[in-house]
Amino acid sequence: MSNVEISNDTLSLGDVSITFQRTLRIPDDGKNYPLPPGLGAFPLRRVEDYAGRVPEGWAEKGGVFLPMYQREAMWLRFSGSPNALKVAIGKVCAISGERWSDGLRKKPQNYVVTGAQPWLDGIASGKGTIRQFVAMPLGLGYTVEAQVTGEEKHGGIQLQCYAPKPGRIASPRWFARAMAGGAPGAPVACSAPAPSRSRGGGGAMGIAAGGRMKQKIYPDPHGIDTWDQSEQKRVFVHIVNSELWREITGEAPPASPVTAKSYANAGLPWFDLYDEGAATVEPSHTLEEVKSVKDIDAGKSTLPQQDDDSLSVGPVKKIMHALGDVLGVKDGNW
Repeated sequence: MSNVEISNDTLSLGDVSITFQRTLRIPDDGKNYPLPPGLGAFPLRRVEDYAGRVPEGWAEKGGVFLPMYQREAMWLRFSGSPNALKVAIGKVCAISGERWSDGLRKKPQNYVVTGAQPWLDGIASGKGTIRQFVAMPLGLGYTVEAQVTGEEKHGGIQLQCYAPKPGRIASPRWFARAMAGGAPGAPVACSAPAPSRSRGGGGAMGIAAGGRMKQKIYPDPHGIDTWDQSEQKRVFVHIVNSELWREITGEAPPASPVTAKSYANAGLPWFDLYDEGAATVEPSHTLEEVKSVKDIDAGKSTLPQQDDDSLSVGPVKKIMHALGDVLGVKDGNW
């Protein structure tokens, strides 16, 4: 049995479960917005089930893939036992801004601790704030990968997980972030499609930086020596646009996401985690310098980004905490 699995659009790395949540793209207007809701999980499929249809190079990397619209936002929801979890976008660490490498680092901290960190909405670009994860096509220079490395050859999201050494972790803390407007979709059987045809890279997506949001990245409360770095679980999460998703899977992509303006006008709730006394890691200087989609638009186009007007959010609810057919996923050569 693989130690990386998907079931009902949930990705499991050992004892850690992750869903990739659809959400509102917040305005990029200089304001720090509260947490937007989850609008249901993105569908996940295994690369190996569509090896003849995915872009060239994906079969070697293995992993899973999901669909996003251009300029759509997402956040990552974590549950399960405490683990040290590295999150990279285009093989750039979303916490430290460093290029991908195996292993954990204490200074700067290059991972989050599940159980303490219930979710991640973007790159750690400010003290107590993030810039939202927003999907953009590869090859246009918008992604964090392009700005940090000067290349756009990986895209997607990379996850690597380290479990604690035996006997090192006490009872975990759990947080529940309210979901609005839907839940993860029903499972869809993953059968090998035919006919086989190899594709190029068109339609592959990476992660760019969006608007600012209030969110802390918590320091490791257990200490780096807690984690067993002799073993790790990892997965490459590819992102495709809606057109390529349909071509690969034969399935309709999810409906276009609701705008933040429509959501706010409906008076629906936003969210905040009661953590005023909690510490946060120092922001990455590298990620502080990353330009947002709107910043890059200003140099490439005379047209403003659509659905990006400033807005007054509705009620903000404090987050309450609560205790809260499986398919193995193959790893590959990244």
